[in-house]
Amino acid sequence: QVQLVESGGGLVQAGGSLRLSCEVSGRTLSRYNMAMGWFRQTPGKERSFVAGIKWNGGSTLYTDSVKGRFTISIDNAKSTMHLQMTILKPEDTAVYYCAARFGVITTSDDNYYWGQGTQVTVSS
Repeated sequence: QVQLVESGGGLVQAGGSLRLSCEVSGRTLSRYNMAMGWFRQTPGKERSFVAGIKWNGGSTLYTDSVKGRFTISIDNAKSTMHLQMTILKPEDTAVYYCAARFGVITTSDDNYYWGQGTQVTVSS
């Protein structure tokens, strides 16, 4: 089992920044085979992929709408993943979910472990 605990959401004005964090526990010996990701969801819509990264420090992947504004990273010493969000826009408002799976990064939400979600609200 993998446990994920998110933090860092909140309210910010358009153009501002926030950093989301996701602390990972459980199955630590298998961590280097994990792909980590952030998804987001707004009311009435399906959860959608935002960004992903391999725990071993390899490849990253971003959805087009956040490229150049969001940065995903791993702090291996703290078993934590971060999502640095800059130049935030009102359309970034959503519940953001931390996700982990074994294997490759995928943009579909199948076969991931999930955190509880954290609300990000960007005011115009």
